[in-house]
Amino acid sequence: MRWIITIGLLLVFQWYSFQAVKTVTTHKWVWMVYFLLVVLIVGNLLLYTLYLDRTPTTEPRLMYAIGFFISLFVFQAVLTLVLIGEDVLRIPQAIYSYFTKLPGQIQFMPSRRSFVSKIALGLAAIPLTSLLYGMYKGKYRYRVLAYELEYDDLPPAFDGFKITQISDIHSGSFDNVNKVNYGIDLINKQQSDVVFFTGDLVNNKTSEVLPWIPHFQKITAPHGVYSILGNHDYGDYTRWDTPEEKKANIEALYEAHKALGWELLLNESRLIEKEGQRLAVVGVENWGSGFKQAGDLDKALENVAAEDFKVLLSHDPSHWEAKVLPHPFPIQLTLSGHTHGMQFGIEIPGWIKWSPVKWRYKQWAGIYEQEKQRLNVNRGFGYLAYPGRVGIWPEISVITLKKGRS
Repeated sequence: MRWIITIGLLLVFQWYSFQAVKTVTTHKWVWMVYFLLVVLIVGNLLLYTLYLDRTPTTEPRLMYAIGFFISLFVFQAVLTLVLIGEDVLRIPQAIYSYFTKLPGQIQFMPSRRSFVSKIALGLAAIPLTSLLYGMYKGKYRYRVLAYELEYDDLPPAFDGFKITQISDIHSGSFDNVNKVNYGIDLINKQQSDVVFFTGDLVNNKTSEVLPWIPHFQKITAPHGVYSILGNHDYGDYTRWDTPEEKKANIEALYEAHKALGWELLLNESRLIEKEGQRLAVVGVENWGSGFKQAGDLDKALENVAAEDFKVLLSHDPSHWEAKVLPHPFPIQLTLSGHTHGMQFGIEIPGWIKWSPVKWRYKQWAGIYEQEKQRLNVNRGFGYLAYPGRVGIWPEISVITLKKGRS
């Protein structure tokens, strides 16, 4: 039934969008070009999703097939909404004319107005242009977001301690080595004391990250690079011939983290010591509402004292309210990712911060605070499915810890 509804909706979109094109121009070659574009975009998506195996080579191409389809879908959806609005007026006019026509008169449906279709095409061009820009420019438009967070219980030795957080690399989606290297250079340019990666190194398989290891292993920091797993890292979203093959994949991912020089935390902790004082780095496996829940916060805190200043790496921000805030140990700072900010939204600092993902996640991007505990949700370094970003740009978070003066 779901497929029937989807196909029916797509057919309605095709009919209305073709009506808009026919109303604006009488050139049949334009109609044919539009029809061929639709066939190519839909056919390309079907080819990659139904017939081609997903490999590190085909994965970026699949992303583009999805991106072009989404762009077409949104374009046609806007056209359909405007023309349906016109039909709300046309149909009652036709009904009124039918009942009031004189004997012998021929009843006609009022014709579509060209200016309405032109308005519809103009409006539809706005999201279409934005989505195409997001695919070719926005997805590598890295930005550094800097925060200064003050804590009364921060050990004095860590006053000014600088953290860089990256998340959601999704290496299987990348298609431009130079752009990715620019992002990596930007990470190192922050000269932070420590770097944290909060999950989703790959889309589906460990093989996706292997070509990128020589690039991402360039990320360094005086106190090291620590990492955790995200929901995509477990290989749960692809088919495996045997359970052993899936197990080999995750074990290869552990080795990939080692090759990167990143210390992977699997429900465990490490202590960073400075001038005889310490900061606890706690890393849990993925725990998400509606996603894999392998994270064990109690286990991860086994070697951590209640009074330690703690930075928790937890991929999914839903973990924060569900498990972190209720925990008897206060966790001063949690770092998450996962949402990508949906890779689409509007952000004007001090004015507006909006994305459709807010309807799924209460905490979806930036800093949140509750009960003297803070959460940063990183918008992600990479991208997934739609191969672009519009308004929600790829992010490198830089957090400076400051000792409270009260």
